[in-house]
Amino acid sequence: MDVPRGKEVARRRRLKRILFIVIAALVVGGASFALAHLKPAAPSVDMSGLWPGTVRRGPMELQVHGLGVLKPEQIYWINAAVDSRVVQIVRRAGTDAIKANDVIMVLSNPDLELDAEKAEWTWKQEQANLANLKVKLESDKLDQKASLAELESQYTQAKLTADKDLELTRLNLQSELTSKLSVDQANQLQNRVALQKQRLAIQDASIKAQIEAQEVTVESARAAYELKRKQVDQLTIRAGVDGVLQEVDVEVGQRVPAGTLLAKVADPSKLKAVLQIAETQMKDVRIGQDATIDTRNGIVPGRVTRIDPSATNGTVGVDVTLLAPLPPGSRPELSVDGTIEIMHLPDVVYVDRPVSGEPGATIGLFKISPDGKSAERVNVKLGRASVNTIEVLDGLKVGDRVILSDMSQYESYPRIRLNQ
Repeated sequence: MDVPRGKEVARRRRLKRILFIVIAALVVGGASFALAHLKPAAPSVDMSGLWPGTVRRGPMELQVHGLGVLKPEQIYWINAAVDSRVVQIVRRAGTDAIKANDVIMVLSNPDLELDAEKAEWTWKQEQANLANLKVKLESDKLDQKASLAELESQYTQAKLTADKDLELTRLNLQSELTSKLSVDQANQLQNRVALQKQRLAIQDASIKAQIEAQEVTVESARAAYELKRKQVDQLTIRAGVDGVLQEVDVEVGQRVPAGTLLAKVADPSKLKAVLQIAETQMKDVRIGQDATIDTRNGIVPGRVTRIDPSATNGTVGVDVTLLAPLPPGSRPELSVDGTIEIMHLPDVVYVDRPVSGEPGATIGLFKISPDGKSAERVNVKLGRASVNTIEVLDGLKVGDRVILSDMSQYESYPRIRLNQ
């Protein structure tokens, strides 16, 4: 038969059940707490895909870098002198070197050509008028001289007659009145001779003035003709200088108003590098600083000679005059890389420039452990920067190895494991 259980047994069973429940709750809570505060496991990273660098101490060159192109130091811009139309293009851009007198294109302006012909005929007409005036004035002068000669002859005869009458009167062979009339006539003729000589003197000055006035008219007509002739000649577009034809900006049949850019000619033997430097790096760039230009076919030394006064699209143009001959194959508009030497720092702690990190910033870098099996994230304060290196002010010491690659995907981890 069944033996009834006592109250003591039931109480013990309840206590055991409560104890089990409490223990289970404590275990679950502790596990949850531990999991909540458990640090994430360090991820494994393949070292072969990373870019490590070593902190060094010594001299460092501060440099800025920029892309650019080779441009001629002097460009000859050819513009249309008058309103015209393109009738022929003799040479296109990119052809062989051309000489100053080589024809690039031919323009046409029938009205201008007609005006030039009219100006030529006007000039010739004024020349004929000058020649005719000289003949007429010379003829008038000869007439004046003939009149003077006739008056002088009449005066001579009148003087002889007066002298004769005076002598006859002195001998009482002729009346005194007759002598006076003879003397008066001789005096009149003498005055007329003097006046005629004055007229001849004035005639010379008048002739000179009239000829000079007509010569001015001739010169004016000649200048007008030469201007029209020059404008007609300018319809034949020539290079103007020895060099390379860089651009031809018009087509046959196109109308070109005066001032339109037709072509550009440059001297390929005199090139400069025009670099585009980020405006954030321009504070230390100065005229006279040394530079090197990489043409991808050789390195050429240079010197900064001009800096644009304003920035465009976040960059500033810097002209670098080349101090040595360019490598073969260099030509205008060739892309180049340029490096400008800013300052020489004789003794600083520096490292190769990481993928991210601006001068004066504090960034996180992974410092590789001595055994090379792991890396720990440390804060590094950066200083002055060059093209490939940057100064280390705090957070690293000489000999430390750091990862310079982009590690932004691991920025939440304080450590990483490195797989060799």
